[in-house]
Amino acid sequence: MDTQRLLLRSVLLWAHSEAEVVDSVSECAEFFLLSTPPVIPGVLENRGIMDQNRYKPICQTYKDHRRFFTLYDVRHKIPVFSFYIFKGNDPRTRRPNGFWTTEPQLEINMEKKCGQNIVFRNQASFNDYKNQLDFDRGHLYPSSYGKTQEDKESTFTLTNAVPQAKTFNQGSWNRMENCTKCVMKKHCINSNKRIEGFLVTGAEPGNNVLKNKKKMNSPSAMWSAFCCYSSTERKWIASAFWGRNVPDERKDKYMETETLNQLKFRKTSAFELFPGTQCPPDTTVTELYPELNDQVNCNWPPTATTTASPNTTNTTTAITTTQPHCSVLSHKSIYIYILCIFTKSDHKILKYKSIFKFYPSP
Repeated sequence: MDTQRLLLRSVLLWAHSEAEVVDSVSECAEFFLLSTPPVIPGVLENRGIMDQNRYKPICQTYKDHRRFFTLYDVRHKIPVFSFYIFKGNDPRTRRPNGFWTTEPQLEINMEKKCGQNIVFRNQASFNDYKNQLDFDRGHLYPSSYGKTQEDKESTFTLTNAVPQAKTFNQGSWNRMENCTKCVMKKHCINSNKRIEGFLVTGAEPGNNVLKNKKKMNSPSAMWSAFCCYSSTERKWIASAFWGRNVPDERKDKYMETETLNQLKFRKTSAFELFPGTQCPPDTTVTELYPELNDQVNCNWPPTATTTASPNTTNTTTAITTTQPHCSVLSHKSIYIYILCIFTKSDHKILKYKSIFKFYPSP
């Protein structure tokens, strides 16, 4: 698709997007738990943006409906974070064709430049990602979390994306997103019996810019966290994730599930994603992972470590954790076999469970 056709299509999509670059995060408070924005020292404190020339709050609006919130860093040309609400998925929806939009309100007099070569001074552009073989346009608010087709389409704005290492995005990060979605679909059921999970995903600016690009920052790490009330568990639940923005070193890599406090102290003690709420700071949802076997594409991380005795006649394996160790073996058209072994410190097997599910050939 040539440049003129890209520009024309961008103009048409802008007419639908109409995202609002607002003056205060309080204007988009409906996306925050208890309408309270996070605390990110030096960026967002006491509900106020510390540098309003650099950080721009965006009520991401698509087809006259607000979909999520983004705080955007115009200096680094990447978002600081996106805050959004998971409400389940309509099974009739599909992933959009992936055409990305930009935000005209971040640029001065952009409307006067239609049909010309637009210079994006305050945000990433289509050309910034062109011929970048090692990086994806990594969503902060993932398209797969959108409930409606319009929700999914609204995520394809470059103000909701960062340069993300390709195998990280498509590997361990993708597995984390799928696993978290499965937990929320099953356990984030509020008192009104509706799915409702509050999430925030962000990026840490790195010391480098994207190859061959002068100003677009390449994040050093990415993080995500969620919190919800679970009527099934009769309590608030939460977890967090953090990973370096580098290629996965192996194909079966999983991200470690962390507590909110673990993520907090990777940053600073003043870092708070869900301030003033009942989100548990020191627990995770790892105990819920084995319950996800009735859902499709729920690749929860293995929670056990094993050590084998090398160079011995009778090789033994010692399971060194009290968490369930679950192995998942699959055949794409026949069955899925799940084996879980629960152990104590004396390595005595407490429970053995195997589950077979049949999936017809596609």
